[in-house]
Amino acid sequence: MAAEGDGGARIIDGKAVAQRVRDEVRARVTALKARGIEPGLATVLVGEDAASAVYVRMKKKACLEVGMASFGNELPASTTEAQLLGLVDELNARADVHGILVQLPLPEGIDSERIIDRISPEKDVDGLHAISRGRLVAGAPGLRPCTPVGVMRLLDEIGCDPRGKNAVVIGRSLLVGKPAALLLLERHATVTICHSRTADLAGEVGRADIVVAAIGKAGAIKGAWIKPGAVVIDVGTNRTEQGLVGDVEFSAARERAAAITPVPGGVGPMTIAMLLANTAQAAAEAAER
Repeated sequence: MAAEGDGGARIIDGKAVAQRVRDEVRARVTALKARGIEPGLATVLVGEDAASAVYVRMKKKACLEVGMASFGNELPASTTEAQLLGLVDELNARADVHGILVQLPLPEGIDSERIIDRISPEKDVDGLHAISRGRLVAGAPGLRPCTPVGVMRLLDEIGCDPRGKNAVVIGRSLLVGKPAALLLLERHATVTICHSRTADLAGEVGRADIVVAAIGKAGAIKGAWIKPGAVVIDVGTNRTEQGLVGDVEFSAARERAAAITPVPGGVGPMTIAMLLANTAQAAAEAAER
């Protein structure tokens, strides 16, 4: 879904698309409940990071809105790695928990990767387990990282088929950049991954039919670099004195692009929506095992 603006690119309305995904999830949850299955998401928050606490509250609220069970686990910052691993083991064993989300970052002294890899891959609704990553690389069925899947849904909503197109992903994180590149490759795009060592970033962006910006640096992607008619998906969320802004110079990019996501209101709302979709998927697959 995109909104026409006062000239320039179409604005891709992430809030509207996310609401559509939530409505789909609500319908799927209702159908699962009719079969005696209530999808449940367990969240784990360690410490008192304010932003993490907000995110967890948003996820709990979203679960309730689609009729899903929500199990909150809030632990003090003094929690040891062994205690956290024990909690994950308990959640893995619970039949009423279909998805487990450990909110990152974790306090110092806890190995995040070890914690994530302790989650059962079948309950890894963040798509961050080593097995989940391997399934993505292999093109095998599995749970995919929420934000990259949200990016793909936004492309679908505006009728942008990646097949045969040049796609540039700026950023190589395990959370967004790498999985987004793999999902685009899966859909037959020709994919280039750019990063801080890329020699000619402007040139790479200038050749792209699809740009996915995910480096976390305000305005790093200049509007003048955008190929006329390109689709720009801005994953960046950067706090500045002017408020939240993306990684792309929005106003200038909008003059050249065919469609672009705003910040806020673009990719952001999709992340929780796709988390709900992953949890419903995990519940449905658990019922078949």
